[in-house]
Amino acid sequence: MDTQKLISSLFATTVLATFTLSAPALAEGVDAGTLIENTASATFEDGEGSKTVDSNTVTVRVDEMLDVTVTSQDSGPVAAAPGEAVLTYEVTNQGNGPEAFTLTANPAVAGNDFDTTITAIAVDTNGNGVYDDGVDEILTGPETTAELAADEALTVFVIVAVPGGVADDDTSDIELLAEAVTGTGAPGTSFAGAGVDGGDAIVGATGADGTATGSLLIGITTVDLTKAVSLVDPFGGTSAVPGTVATFTLTAEVIGDGSLDNLVITDGIPDDTTYVDGSLTFDGATLTDASGDDAGEASDAAGISVDIGTVNGGDTFEVTFDVTID
Repeated sequence: MDTQKLISSLFATTVLATFTLSAPALAEGVDAGTLIENTASATFEDGEGSKTVDSNTVTVRVDEMLDVTVTSQDSGPVAAAPGEAVLTYEVTNQGNGPEAFTLTANPAVAGNDFDTTITAIAVDTNGNGVYDDGVDEILTGPETTAELAADEALTVFVIVAVPGGVADDDTSDIELLAEAVTGTGAPGTSFAGAGVDGGDAIVGATGADGTATGSLLIGITTVDLTKAVSLVDPFGGTSAVPGTVATFTLTAEVIGDGSLDNLVITDGIPDDTTYVDGSLTFDGATLTDASGDDAGEASDAAGISVDIGTVNGGDTFEVTFDVTID
């Protein structure tokens, strides 16, 4: 082999180079701070045979993505009356690194029939999903959660005071806003060095903030039911002895300014007593004991029942019946 051929054989005329990447492709959800490394290699043949050379290793540290969602956990509007009411939300760290979130509750939502006053924001300390006064942690201003791990969810309670003067069917919305402590902004906004292990923090698709709305529905019309008893013993006195007749008076007062449907008053016949046939009355009028004749029915086994039906706030009804002590 002449000199020129030797040089050619040594330099690239028969070189076969193959390059491979050893790093996996980036995937959404990779933990912030993860080091992704890759090294290329080339194989070739020279006059001495097959050889392999490696490139330098390139290292990429995954930056922290800032994302959050907030959802209402109430299945629908929460029934409320003047006084305290509780709305339940869930805050989820959708980012790929640990992040804390500042919480802000807004009671003055456009379209409200009334606005509440925010009393407190609390987190579900015992994890039972129900606000427990004195147990769940009340956050102090600025109300900020502890750091949540990637994909971790936290139940949050917003405690509000409902003012007086509200009416049945009035509604009020309360918004809960969660904002990443590191920062918020347009997707792609970068906070240099603010991420895990000194990497950058990048605002994700949610803008690093999220809002959910919970609702209150006023339903303050209710029924106040009281029960009283008077006694007449066989001797004209008021002692409770065998043979004494006990008259029970049930008073139903409809509280509120709305209406209620299907009001039915029921009571059982006490043990060791016997129902006095024909003693059932409704607002002073005697009812029959048989079912279907009128609004009432009564028997020693089934007790008494009076079907009043639709009622309105301010209505008062009285049901009486007698039993004899055995």
